[in-house]
Amino acid sequence: MRKILRKWLFGGAAALLVLSANAQNFKEGILVDENIFDTAPFPESHASTIAETPHGLVAAWFGGTKERNPDVGIWVSRLENDRWSAPVEVANGIVNEKLRYACWNPVLYQIPKGDLMLFYKVGPNVAGWKGFLITSKDHGKTWSKPVELQEGYLGPVKNKPVLLANGELWCPSSTEGENGWRLHFEVTPDFGKTWRKVGPLNDGKTIKAIQPSLLTYANGDMQILCRSQSRSIVESWSKDGGKTWSEVAPSGLPNNNSGTDAVTLNDGRQLLVYNHVKPPVGQPKGPRTPLNVAVSKDGKNWEAVLVLEDSPISQYSYPSVIQTADGMVHIVYTWRRQRIKHVKIDPSKLKGKVIVDEQWPI
Repeated sequence: MRKILRKWLFGGAAALLVLSANAQNFKEGILVDENIFDTAPFPESHASTIAETPHGLVAAWFGGTKERNPDVGIWVSRLENDRWSAPVEVANGIVNEKLRYACWNPVLYQIPKGDLMLFYKVGPNVAGWKGFLITSKDHGKTWSKPVELQEGYLGPVKNKPVLLANGELWCPSSTEGENGWRLHFEVTPDFGKTWRKVGPLNDGKTIKAIQPSLLTYANGDMQILCRSQSRSIVESWSKDGGKTWSEVAPSGLPNNNSGTDAVTLNDGRQLLVYNHVKPPVGQPKGPRTPLNVAVSKDGKNWEAVLVLEDSPISQYSYPSVIQTADGMVHIVYTWRRQRIKHVKIDPSKLKGKVIVDEQWPI
């Protein structure tokens, strides 16, 4: 028994050393790596989002005692003079004096030359939540009263909307309920006044997928990358401006049944942030570590470029990513459910190694 234990301990230590050394090979391009806050009036935080306003970056997340607890609200911080402001609660789930629900999954979007939008959900659980919207005219300092989205609409469920050339704002969305995990889009031509739906794109049972990210290509193609219970990031493509979509199918990247996010860079590359974790066969979930960044020119062939976190302790998850006007990439994500991390990257300095057979290269 002692020999077995000794072998396991030394083998585990060796594996951790290899993982740590491997992570050090994927750090080039990181300019800033920081906590948005070190102390806060809430013990847990999760599901962050980030946007660029004319006056700088704004981040939001949900925070409270614990996910699902009624005291969970939406919190905001602004980056001013290279320092993040103290978190401020800007929305809660108070229904009346006797009833309060948790808030979930905020999503920020800056209207070009307009207001800053903050979508979020309120409800007792994911299947029963409703979509709400607040807006800010002063870059996140003050906010409007919440407005419930029209019946049956949630807005972007986790990841940012994308404004198409025709002026329509496409919000990647999904549902989790009796019909399974299903993907769809909620499209607004007037920044939230009126809506229409595209989809669902899957039956929710054959492939269970949620939380899509929307990517675009110079030739007009569109692609979504999604969280799934299929042990892989799943994808779908459109070649007609989003009117029709291909069958949702596994991509060449693993997924641990945790949120991802992606962005189309100015140079045409696609950048994806996700946990590069393949759960064992028969297990739809895996650990939420490490947290990785990959890039691709065509959305099919991916290169490993960064390991943001690789500690086996706790979780590093639910990323949100944007590219700002200066060309830099900004990522925010959950750090052990205790804090929200912010990482700034120069995409021109990223050096990749090809990912083959879903294996992160050494």
